[in-house]
Amino acid sequence: MSDSLFYQGTENSSRILYTPSPFARVHLLHLQEIGSLTAQDPHRSQRAGLSSYLFFLVDQGSGVFWYEDTLYTLGPGDLVFIDCRKPYYHESSADLWSLRWIHFDGPSMRGIYEKYLERGGLFCLHPENFSDFSSIWSRLYEIAGSSDYIRDMRLAENLSSLLTLLMEKSWHPHLRRAGSKRQNLLQVKDYLDAHYGETISLEDLAGRFFISKFYLSRIFKEQFGVSIGDYLLQVRITRAKQLLRFSHESLESIAVQCGFGSLYYFSRMFKKVEGIAPSAYRKAW
Repeated sequence: MSDSLFYQGTENSSRILYTPSPFARVHLLHLQEIGSLTAQDPHRSQRAGLSSYLFFLVDQGSGVFWYEDTLYTLGPGDLVFIDCRKPYYHESSADLWSLRWIHFDGPSMRGIYEKYLERGGLFCLHPENFSDFSSIWSRLYEIAGSSDYIRDMRLAENLSSLLTLLMEKSWHPHLRRAGSKRQNLLQVKDYLDAHYGETISLEDLAGRFFISKFYLSRIFKEQFGVSIGDYLLQVRITRAKQLLRFSHESLESIAVQCGFGSLYYFSRMFKKVEGIAPSAYRKAW
């Protein structure tokens, strides 16, 4: 991969063009390019149609970044995370910036990025823990330049850590300021954790917590990244797996205790989530 954030001649840069193994390209998150630069003069660079995802950090200086019909002003401590298949451009200001960037991809990246956006992930953000992102970049740069015989695995591990941080720190930051709303929904989640074995309807939940059921459905998914129904199913399946592995309770009893009501419904939902029947899961362990 030969593209870079800036045209040559306008930056003082250090970069590693990385060629992942065929195995890494097919199965792992894999690095394509990593580098750092300090702009030498104000300029604009633009790209489109790259089979890559771009993450970069602004260490010093300032500039602008355009993506998805929006222009962002960037400064020290800002991050960018985008799909490079879509057009974008960036331009350093007179206060020349220093950046560090990563181009990477992977067989699961399209789904991961769609989930990132679904949860409210931002194209540009200013996290409190900038140093954590900086540390991951440093580890990736060190590994990419090493002769470690399992460096593709180590690169994939650190790219996964990068994505985990992005998911955690950019997820609906405006909700962090909505204390009362957040507290209400945490109470809803706690209620589901405690009463999963009971019959629970959306109408009942809304009435119990004095919230519109439409608002409750929307905000719960925004805050926790999953619908109320899917979250409740996850809790019930997790509890059922515990009972299947560590108790001698009958399947019928487990179905009732975990809120499924009937063995038929329990078996159908368990197989849908886990891929095997409850009885087969118990035998496997």
